[in-house]
Amino acid sequence: MAVAFYIPSYLRTFTEGRARVSMSSSPATVQAALDELWARYPGVRDRVVTEQGDLRPHVNVFVGEDNIRDRELFETAVGDGAEISIIPAVSGG
Repeated sequence: MAVAFYIPSYLRTFTEGRARVSMSSSPATVQAALDELWARYPGVRDRVVTEQGDLRPHVNVFVGEDNIRDRELFETAVGDGAEISIIPAVSGG
């Protein structure tokens, strides 16, 4: 079963309006999954990571319910059929 990304509304202009993007493979890590996403939709990359390749501070990436910041970041394992969500951080008061 392939991996699927859930895309927030602010990034959908870069994914042809798609809220859900299914990968054709089952990558082993978040990095491999993101590389495949960026190959298809290169405009997403700069909105998720910095020029140095670090996860932007205002962006969270989840594999299922697990934030990759609480795991192994981009080396977090991705199981077959995993759902990866890109979530913008929300702040306010």
